[in-house]
Amino acid sequence: MSRRYFGTDGIRGQANKAPMTPDLAMRVGIAVGNLFRRGDHRHRVVIGKDTRLSGYMIENALVAGFTAAGLDVFLLGPIPTPAVAMLTRSLRADIGVMISASHNPYQDNGIKLFGPDGFKLSDDLEHRIEELMDEDIHLQLARPDAIGRAKRVDGVHDRYIEFAKRTLPKDITLAGMRVVIDCANGAGYKVAPAALWELGADVIAIGEEPNGTNINLNCGSTHPVALSRKVHEVRADIGIALDGDADRVLIVDETGAVVDGDQLMALIAESWAADGLLRGNGIVATVMSNLGLERFLEGNGMSLARTKVGDRYVVEHMRKHDFNVGGEQSGHIVLSDFATTGDGLVAALQVMACVQRMGRPVSEVCRRFEPVPQVLKNVRHSGGNPLNDAVVKSAIAEAEATLGSSARLVIRPSGTEPLIRVMAEGDDREMIETVVDQLINVISGVRNAA
Repeated sequence: MSRRYFGTDGIRGQANKAPMTPDLAMRVGIAVGNLFRRGDHRHRVVIGKDTRLSGYMIENALVAGFTAAGLDVFLLGPIPTPAVAMLTRSLRADIGVMISASHNPYQDNGIKLFGPDGFKLSDDLEHRIEELMDEDIHLQLARPDAIGRAKRVDGVHDRYIEFAKRTLPKDITLAGMRVVIDCANGAGYKVAPAALWELGADVIAIGEEPNGTNINLNCGSTHPVALSRKVHEVRADIGIALDGDADRVLIVDETGAVVDGDQLMALIAESWAADGLLRGNGIVATVMSNLGLERFLEGNGMSLARTKVGDRYVVEHMRKHDFNVGGEQSGHIVLSDFATTGDGLVAALQVMACVQRMGRPVSEVCRRFEPVPQVLKNVRHSGGNPLNDAVVKSAIAEAEATLGSSARLVIRPSGTEPLIRVMAEGDDREMIETVVDQLINVISGVRNAA
């Protein structure tokens, strides 16, 4: 099934350039509004956004589209993606929308969609939306007396803060814990520090002064160097790095070392299993998660189910097979007992609960296994799919033969950027580095020849 607009996480691109234009956003609103306008009741959509300058433009275009389709719009303002998913259900909306390009720079933006149950839409629904977007929009417009209204909603930050606080076990307090939180100058810049402070922590916030163009700029989960320095400077117990829309998290321990999503999932799964809370007797992760995680889980009587890259594919597998812990190495951690999508703050609270219960430093608590050497490199391309080239296919087959059964090779196009990602892992670091470099050279050669 070909996809014109949607990638692995909604629609994404450089703002004010195709496909991420006001016209497209309006068409999304009209198409989605028609698809979810069922029954005679007044239909409603909630729209949140992160702190990008282009958020105003896309928000207004979406409002035009949804109201033209006859839906009432509830505007949430800057707020984390998981809050939009939660409020979609809480406000009994027919659809939820998050305007964000997640960890991408400010020049990019995107549109993420949630159904009335708070879950991201399926591939089939996204395909149907694309079909409607390309049809005559004049046939999809509401009657003049059925045009929707739009209004700002007050108090949404407080609702999300209270929701997040309730996920911390009742016997746990963060009193006495010094926390540095990097909000990536993004959607969590108000709610995350407030929630941690209200739970008793001594909070030092950085990346909490968004100006429209500094989201993810040398900060947040994709650039944790500033957080590591701050943790060391103020002698904090833990550092928390969110991304631009606060649906992913990485942890920095008291020494300034970064802890990735694989280690955090291992910790939470082990803790929940000990408390009899873990369902599915394991976790769900993607093909990018480290082989060390898989070995750790197997050594502790648990399993690892792998999906293709994209947190919604993780969630789909979790729902189908009744798992309640899943996520991605990048820090998307889905705890379905609490949320329908990745939630950086909620995941961080579960990690902090483990730290408080064990009474040991984060460097000890969060290091559950020794990662297998893993090398990931990207090749930028100008279009098409270099992976279909015969020379590239031959090089990949040769690389797989070289690695054998004791190592893994994952090659895939990015769903959010024009990149080919090449990842290999195995116990022999020198060999996997050589394999990745050779593949990068081959793919680069094909790209340049094109």
